[in-house]
Amino acid sequence: QRILDVAHTDPRRARSAGQNIIPTTTGAAKALALVIPDLKGKFDGFSLRVPTPTVSVVDFTAELERPASVEELNEAFRTAAKGPMQGILGVSDEPLVSMDFKGDTRSSIIDADSTMSLGGNFVKVIAWYDNEWGYSCRVADLVAFVAQRLDGGTTNDPAAEEQPSDEPVQAAAGA
Repeated sequence: QRILDVAHTDPRRARSAGQNIIPTTTGAAKALALVIPDLKGKFDGFSLRVPTPTVSVVDFTAELERPASVEELNEAFRTAAKGPMQGILGVSDEPLVSMDFKGDTRSSIIDADSTMSLGGNFVKVIAWYDNEWGYSCRVADLVAFVAQRLDGGTTNDPAAEEQPSDEPVQAAAGA
């Protein structure tokens, strides 16, 4: 996004980033249907560009097959975050803002205080993510995964004491 108003084919994208909230498209919504074909035609999204250096937020609403309380929803996220999604999904019970998530290695952190159950089976979930660092950590995970498969489960580094694992990257912020 530009710092000053400039010519652009999309009039909204032509506006300056520093003083505006700019609605625009997002490739993430389109890519999800490619990764999970069952979601094609059932899922969409858009982006709001805001003047922050990093960290994004997802405002997700869905209609569930059955009613679910806020407590049930947050507990399901906590269970996933402690189990199969450990290191990738998180849950925060603190009243945090975007920059509090800068450098977080996880792909998504549920804002438990913002979870809503609206009329039974209609829900809203807010999740934060560092769109630079969290993404980079998933790319590193993918590289390690592919390298492990290409090496037949071994590493090329004779000094390495461990095999690469399927565990997510847990690097410190800024490392």
